[in-house]
Amino acid sequence: MTAIKRYERIMELLIGRGEVSVSELAAELGVTGKTIRRDLEKLEGKGLLVRTHGGALLANEAYSGLFRDQRPNDKQEGEKYEAARHALTYIEPNDIIALDSGSTTLAIARLLDNAPLTVITNDLHIIAELIKKDKIRLVVPGGFRSRNMLVSEDAGRFYGKLNVQKAFLSTTGIHPEYGFTIFTHMHMEQKRAMLQAAKQSFCIADHSKFDTCALITFAKLEEVAAIITDSGLPDELARKYEAAGVRILRSAAEKDG
Repeated sequence: MTAIKRYERIMELLIGRGEVSVSELAAELGVTGKTIRRDLEKLEGKGLLVRTHGGALLANEAYSGLFRDQRPNDKQEGEKYEAARHALTYIEPNDIIALDSGSTTLAIARLLDNAPLTVITNDLHIIAELIKKDKIRLVVPGGFRSRNMLVSEDAGRFYGKLNVQKAFLSTTGIHPEYGFTIFTHMHMEQKRAMLQAAKQSFCIADHSKFDTCALITFAKLEEVAAIITDSGLPDELARKYEAAGVRILRSAAEKDG
């Protein structure tokens, strides 16, 4: 097993349980405790976990639940729908758009009117939502199932043949140094394919994703046209990312008070 595969499995177990021991990980992955301790040190350096005596704790509780089942993650649900409603203002009639897999992009699908539009997606939840809307032309790339996604090694070639006008990409973390990050390496090619095929790409994420980092970078901050988020993003964080050259599109919903 490669190091990156070990990291993915360690984080999957840690996210599911909240805490793991070196002995558990060594038995699960079939490697020595020395290898696991070295892996944990590497992951702690990225801020993903906190090492303890004999194991590790999840560093960011916002990641909990990501791998527990196939249902969409409903954390920050209100903020996700707020960001999704704001994203709708950038979708025009007869657009050809790509919707990445994720709970916030699923919110976009749920909010879309049944009107002429072409949507390309590999998310099974989004497919189930849009199949009810007969005026939307639904395009589904082939592939094998990975959790709630259809994943294909030919994603780049498939998307390269399409005239995608706008892509809406999800992310696990947004970080000034690491960019847009996720936990699963096999999903990176799908995201890169959407990003490179679209004339304009947006990252859509609720404000809790800012200043957090997952395992694998799939894009640099400057590779997207803008980040669409909810009104809960603090002004100082918005200014921080705008100073780094990132366009922030916040919902105009009123904050408390």
